[in-house]
Amino acid sequence: MNAELITTGTEILLGEIVDTNAAWMARRLKDLGVNLYYKTTVGDNLERIAAVMRQGLGRSDVILVSGGLGPTVDDVTRDAAALACDRELVLDQSCLEHIETIFARWGRTVQDNNRRQAYLPAGAIPIYNPVGTAPGFAVEVARNGTGPALLICLPGVPREMMHLMQNSVEPMLAERLGADRVFLSTRTLRTVGLGESLIDQRIDDLMHLSNPTVGLAAHFGQVDVRVTARAGSADNAKAMADEVADEVRRRLGFAVYGEGDQLFEAAVADLLQARGLTLALVETNT
Repeated sequence: MNAELITTGTEILLGEIVDTNAAWMARRLKDLGVNLYYKTTVGDNLERIAAVMRQGLGRSDVILVSGGLGPTVDDVTRDAAALACDRELVLDQSCLEHIETIFARWGRTVQDNNRRQAYLPAGAIPIYNPVGTAPGFAVEVARNGTGPALLICLPGVPREMMHLMQNSVEPMLAERLGADRVFLSTRTLRTVGLGESLIDQRIDDLMHLSNPTVGLAAHFGQVDVRVTARAGSADNAKAMADEVADEVRRRLGFAVYGEGDQLFEAAVADLLQARGLTLALVETNT
C-alpha cells in the first residue's frame, strides 16, 4: 500500500507554524508498514487543494489530508475533496447530530458555520470526532486499471488528528492491508568523527541494497546511518535489519557511538561513569 500526505494551511507555508502533523503521521504509517512516497503542503486555496488531491488519487492508494475542516471561510478541505472526487457536498445527518450533541454538552447553540462541518462529499464515510467538532471522513474513489484509492481527511488540530488517526484510520488501513501487511524494522546508528563521504565509501555496496535500505543523514559534526527492512513478519524484518546494521557497525568501528536517539554527550557521560572517571570543565571570560 502506497500513501501520501497532504497538509493544508497558509500559516505553514509562511513559516509561522511547524508542520508537526506530517512527521507524526509518517511515523504511524511506517509502523503500519505503509509506504509513504509523497508529502505536499498547500495553502488554504480551494483549487490548489483540489489539484493536489487529484494528483494524489492518480498515484497513491491512500491520501491522508490534515487541516481545513473547521467552521471558518478558509476551511475549504471539504469543498476541495468534493471537487477532486467529482461529488456533491451533502448534509450528513449523523455528523450534524454529533456536532449538536457536543455543543449541547458545552451549553452552546450550533451556529450556521458549525453546521458547515456536517457537509461531506456524497458517499463519504464519516469519521466521528469525540474530542472536537470537526468530523473527518473517507472517500473511496474508483481508478482505471487498479483498485480504488482512499482519500481520508482529518482535522488539523494535532490532538484531534492524532485521536482519529489512532482510533479510526489505522484500524481502517490495517483492515485494507489484511494479509498483505508489511512489517518494518529500523535501526539508526549514530556516528561521529567520520565525514559523510568517508562513510559512504565504507558502506557503498550496502547503500545499493533494495531491502533492507541503507541511508545517511548528516547533522552538525555527526552522521546517522539508517537501516530499514521490510518483511512479512516483525521477527523477519528485525533479523534483516540487524544483519545489515551489524555489518555497518563492523565497518565503521569506533565511529559508531550509539543508536536510536542517543546523544553524543550522553554516550560520553555513560563511558565516564562506567569507567569511574570524572570530567572537569573550566570556562573563562574576559
